[in-house]
Amino acid sequence: MLEALFMMGGLGLLVGVGLAAASKAFFVYVDPMIEAVESALPGANCGGCGLPGCSANAEAIVSGRAAPNSCVAAGPEVAAAIATILGVSIEVKEPDIARPGCTYGVQDADIKYLYDGLSDCRAAALLSGGMKVCTVGCLGLGSCAKACPFDAITMGPEGLPVVNEARCTGCGTCERVCPKHIITLSSVTRRIMREYTADECTTPCQRACPAGIDICEYIRQITLGDYHRSVQVIKERNPFPTVIGRICPRPCEQECRRGLVDEPVAINFLKRFVADYERAKGSRIQPFKAPATGRKIAVVGGGVEGLSTAFFAARLGHEATVFEATAKLGGLLRTAIARNRLPQDVLDWDIQGVLEMGVAAETGKALGKDFSVASLLQDGYEAVFLAAGGWDSRLTRQSGSGVERPLPNTHLLIDFLKADTALQGQIAKKGDVVIVGGGPAGLEAARICQKAGAGKVSLLIREPREDNPLSDAETKVLEGVEILFATGVTRLIGRADQLQALELVALGTRKKSRIAAKTLLLAAGRFPQFIFGPPQVVEGQEAVAGSWEAIEAHKPPVVGSTDGLLADGDPLSDFSAAIKAIGAGRRGAAAIHQVMYGIEPGLPANVITPDAYIQNVDTVENVTAASRKVMPLSPEGVEIEKGYDQAQAMAEAGRCLQCGLICYRGCGDQTGERGQPSRLILGR
Repeated sequence: MLEALFMMGGLGLLVGVGLAAASKAFFVYVDPMIEAVESALPGANCGGCGLPGCSANAEAIVSGRAAPNSCVAAGPEVAAAIATILGVSIEVKEPDIARPGCTYGVQDADIKYLYDGLSDCRAAALLSGGMKVCTVGCLGLGSCAKACPFDAITMGPEGLPVVNEARCTGCGTCERVCPKHIITLSSVTRRIMREYTADECTTPCQRACPAGIDICEYIRQITLGDYHRSVQVIKERNPFPTVIGRICPRPCEQECRRGLVDEPVAINFLKRFVADYERAKGSRIQPFKAPATGRKIAVVGGGVEGLSTAFFAARLGHEATVFEATAKLGGLLRTAIARNRLPQDVLDWDIQGVLEMGVAAETGKALGKDFSVASLLQDGYEAVFLAAGGWDSRLTRQSGSGVERPLPNTHLLIDFLKADTALQGQIAKKGDVVIVGGGPAGLEAARICQKAGAGKVSLLIREPREDNPLSDAETKVLEGVEILFATGVTRLIGRADQLQALELVALGTRKKSRIAAKTLLLAAGRFPQFIFGPPQVVEGQEAVAGSWEAIEAHKPPVVGSTDGLLADGDPLSDFSAAIKAIGAGRRGAAAIHQVMYGIEPGLPANVITPDAYIQNVDTVENVTAASRKVMPLSPEGVEIEKGYDQAQAMAEAGRCLQCGLICYRGCGDQTGERGQPSRLILGR
């Protein structure tokens, strides 16, 4: 008996020692901050945050991979509590709503294919790519509806997902399970930042529009008699609908699929019709706006681009102020277009709409004279955007003959060459000079700078040495001038009112470096679309008071991703059309937003460009010809054109084929039956 007791005691001691050792070996440390954040979460474990439960979300929040307000099942008070735990502040969260992006369901196809034994879109997509014809369209099996943790999605009668916005939390579960990217999250910010890509459903007219307006949708709203909503759709991408409805060169109509049957739809005349409806009503119609962020930005230039930049920045929730050198806003629209084509009161109406979005304006103030970039940053503006226009704009300001100096030690090459010898010497003697582009004119500027006593002179040429536009004889004329081939400028660095250095990029390797520069000469007819802001501060270092950096807004999608100033697609003078300036303004606002939130401005990898492969059709079947409605002329002579009346607008809107990527409305749709040509198959 005693032996048994000793044996049991020894065994217990041995087990205790083993457990103690195991507790040391397998001890798992739990961060108390993670525990605190998890305890603040509701514990729903719904997965709406995109992570497997609240524990994973708490860990992601503490590590910085998720925001304090990332829990879709919690309210703002939970986000505030988590922010307090982390010792940070949060901005108001803008709601996201799931938004389907396909216009025709599988049942609309005349020939249908069955997915035998398959009930999941992802599985169907793996089977021969899903659809045989439309590579983007909705498969219609409802995986998004099945996956939604909040029962916010159902499959509608057309076989497309329908979102209940009251139930949708914007968790993104539907977006993650959709193999075709048909259903995505939408918000004001997302829609402004969005660039069209090759893997989504877009229409020919939409792709051709420099502003990217959802043309089919605003025309559809006209056919429904909802002119209010039609104006909202237009203003999602164009704050000047009344103006553009009168002066647009209409590239969208050149790509209109209706032109394959008879004549393109009068897209721009329809835009003017609903814009004139808003103006005649006298009640402003505005698109949606994101919650206020409390961030201030300044836009230099009160022309179309500057006002558009401020408009979209205000819609992103920022406090935007426009600074204009002349007494009135409007730029070239006010001075370069005949009054019977664009009356002043029409222009004023659209400009007032921009101001009513929350944009402030200060006229009669010129950059470099009445204020500087540094002074704006010191006044609390987090970013300064330069949209001062080019030589056409300068001539309207009656300043084309002089040397404008809006930026610290940065000049246009044409100004420098036109200046007298004394002024050239003043510019060159400030230190190291960098000349960007210009060819023979750039070499001439380098010669002048050397003769005037400049420091080191560098000439940057975007082309590689073998494609150099200058001859060997020309490049050897000047000794001591450093010529850098295949090089671009990506950043300006300065302090107060002085330029200090440039960031360069090797266009072949994309390797970046810095070069000292006290003077910068640019071979263009306008200053680039710079975004100025505080410099990036390396961890452990303090920011130098009065210092700033400037980068260029990202390139237009038409040229894709390119680096550096004066690249193909960069505006070298004023824009050739106001609609292009509006598109540039939206991209400028998007780039400002990215810069302020620490994101490098850029385009998605598969952004649509003229070289992108996009599904399309070259013939249209089963569509009866219907003549385009002629724009009536104005008998009074105040304006050349009178504009459509309601009957004309409804008839013209009815000509729209309501295209998708390769689908469109056939004759059956016009008689009340929804159908498509049999050659367009939306199933497997």
